[in-house]
Amino acid sequence: MKGTPRGRARQGEGQILVIFALSVTAVIAMVGLVLDGSGAFAQRRVEQNAADLAALAGANAYMNAAGTPDAKKAAAITAANASATLNGYTHGTDGTTLAVSVTYESSGATITVGVTDPHPNSFARIVPGQESWNVSVTASAWAGVIDTGVGAAPWTMHIDAFNADGSPKYTASNPQNFGTECGDYPVNGLDMSWTDFNGADNVNSSEVKDILDNTSVVTSTIGFEQYLGQHNQGCHATLWTNTNTYLVGKNVPVPIVGDPAPPETTCAGSAYLSGCFKGWAMFHVVSASGGSDKVINGYFLENFRTSPLTVGECTPEQEAAGTCGTIITTSPFDNYTVRLSD
Repeated sequence: MKGTPRGRARQGEGQILVIFALSVTAVIAMVGLVLDGSGAFAQRRVEQNAADLAALAGANAYMNAAGTPDAKKAAAITAANASATLNGYTHGTDGTTLAVSVTYESSGATITVGVTDPHPNSFARIVPGQESWNVSVTASAWAGVIDTGVGAAPWTMHIDAFNADGSPKYTASNPQNFGTECGDYPVNGLDMSWTDFNGADNVNSSEVKDILDNTSVVTSTIGFEQYLGQHNQGCHATLWTNTNTYLVGKNVPVPIVGDPAPPETTCAGSAYLSGCFKGWAMFHVVSASGGSDKVINGYFLENFRTSPLTVGECTPEQEAAGTCGTIITTSPFDNYTVRLSD
């Protein structure tokens, strides 16, 4: 009987030790979560800075690289990876995952960089499965020029109007009469065809006239190799007079089309053998004449641009200035921009 209280005391002490041990473990785990969480947060800031710089490096490379969109895309990816490596993040090294993607947009591209890097825990690792945490960030940068052709020309012209290096054959020193074969799409460098920026339905003279006089503001983004034609092979005789009335002396972006890119034999998503969107260029309208002439006289102001074109969309600045749906007399398309977008 005398040994009973002492045995109970030892039993109580054992329970307290167990509770204490569990409590200490929980406290250490909580402290570990706080300390390792702070470390992970600090690592995230470093990763975000590296991702931001890599995205900007990619966007800058895209903007300055020459050649096709694919060549510019390759330059952007190379530059973004190089920037990330300089800041300590190389794909496949020390568990780092680096993903760079390029999304084509109108007159430019968005370069997105994702960085995932493990954070080795010091205290939280006592909890099973918490030896490390993956810390992930993303950053996006946009590279391009002002890309909205408010009042873009509702006709297409042929890529043969340009030399192999993209320079125009017809400039202010030699303006030309660009006539029409009344076909669905232009077939040579001095031909043109009307468009409503759709490419999926018949072009209507009244609809195009509304685009010319700004009654209608079409919203459309034209992608590479998209068919952009009339569908009805009409001459649309009234539109020459409308063009002379509303566009003389104006600079307008004009979609440029041509044959499908090999090995394709038709424009993307269509059965058409030509009239595939290739890019665009600014064009100065001198005059337009209907009747038996059916020509637009003018010249190109710049090199051919191998980039998508957005027409009709109105920026907040244009809306505030009241210029939505109007033909602008000076080109805003030379304002190059590289900026973080996300």
